[in-house]
Parts: sequence; structure tokens; C-alpha cells
Amino acid sequence: MNLVVDIGNSFIKVAVVEQDEMLTLRRYQSVEEFAASNIVAEFPLLRRAIVASTAMPTEAVAQLLRGWGLWVLEMTQQTAVPIENDYLTPETLGVDRLAAAVGAVNQVGGSCLIVDFGSAITIDLVEDGVFRGGNISPGVEMRLRALHDYTERLPKCEPTDEILELGLTTRQAIEQGVMQGITNEIEGYISYFYAKNVKLSLIFTGGGAKYFVKRIKNAIFAKYDLVICGLNRILEYNASAE
Repeated sequence: MNLVVDIGNSFIKVAVVEQDEMLTLRRYQSVEEFAASNIVAEFPLLRRAIVASTAMPTEAVAQLLRGWGLWVLEMTQQTAVPIENDYLTPETLGVDRLAAAVGAVNQVGGSCLIVDFGSAITIDLVEDGVFRGGNISPGVEMRLRALHDYTERLPKCEPTDEILELGLTTRQAIEQGVMQGITNEIEGYISYFYAKNVKLSLIFTGGGAKYFVKRIKNAIFAKYDLVICGLNRILEYNASAE
């Protein structure tokens, strides 16, 4: 039984995973809130943990977990992973993107196009178990906020499930423009990469993925958070080498 801790910009995600099955996923606003939870007391079979972060150093959380008696792996760009990495600057590759790629391979196989709809949208390609690279663009909320913040009169809008050919109000025009713009962007990647490799699986993850269920067809939705899945696989991979 493993404890997986993913420290992001907005909150700390903590999952308990046993044999690739996520038993619980919780979110905490701070390290102090997580420390007060003492999740190890609730799951006494926990033995190992992995900590990854895109927002802050992992040392404080790692020390906390070691104090709870766990063997802890701190995920960095130098951590061994069970896929190859063709990124030219691996030291700058976010550990969340690499973990998501490992999670995708673990779930669907060695060739996949991964779209992560988070604060930013990342589109990453894995072919035959090799991370080939990817692109980053603004996420839904970021695009909506930019239209509001950088203009005098445009309203702040929200993501929508509604699908319209054309907006009939300014609010609709903004919402549909952002949602359909992202759809066209992703469909462009799909067409391009599937023309080169028809064996690719298309996998969606991230909080914003739900808005594109009806807009983009043939996507496989991650059975649970791809980063959590990948971090758990990386933990197992490194623990077995110890």
C-alpha cells in the first residue's frame, strides 16, 4: 500500500493506492492541514510514499512522512522512471508531465497522445514507451480570465458544457469562442499525429477534461488521475530497485 503526494499550485493531492487501485484521494490547502490529518493512522498498512511538487520544495512533506515511519521517494527530474525520455532539457520538464506520461503508458500502453486540461493545457506524445515531448497552451480558465482582465468591458465568463455554432450574446460568444477554440486546437493535434501513427491512444485527464466529453470523440478518460497513477508506478519502479 502506497501513499502518493502531489503538491500543485492550488492544493496538495494525497492518494492511497494499493495494487494500482486508488482507495482514496484527498485535497489539502496546506502542509499543516495535511499533517493534521495523519492519514497513516487511518491506513496502517502504508509502508512507502512518493512526493512530487510543481510548486514548492518537497523536503518538509518528505520529513513529515519519514516521521510517520514511511520509506519516502522524493520525485525529481533525476528520478529513474520506467519510460525513456527524449526531452532535450529534462531538467526543465515538469515532474507532473513526466508522471502523467508514465501513468498513461501504465493504463493504455506505450503509444499515446495525452491531453491534460489543467490550469494550462499540455499535449504530450509518448511513442513505443518513449516520451517524445509536447506543447503547452493556456487552459480554459486562463483564457477566460485573460479576455476579462485585458479588456475594458468584456465580462468574466465560466467554462460551459453548452455547444452552440455561434454565440448570440457577448457572454455566449466568449464562452463558445474559448471552448471551441480549444476543441479545434486539440482536434488539430489529433489529426496531425494520428496521420503519422494510427496506433496512438488518445487519453484525457485533468479537471477541465469533463467540458470536452461531447466536443471531442474517441478519447479515453483516465480511470483516475494520471499523475497519481504515474507517481505510484514510479514509486514501485524505484522501490523494486532498492
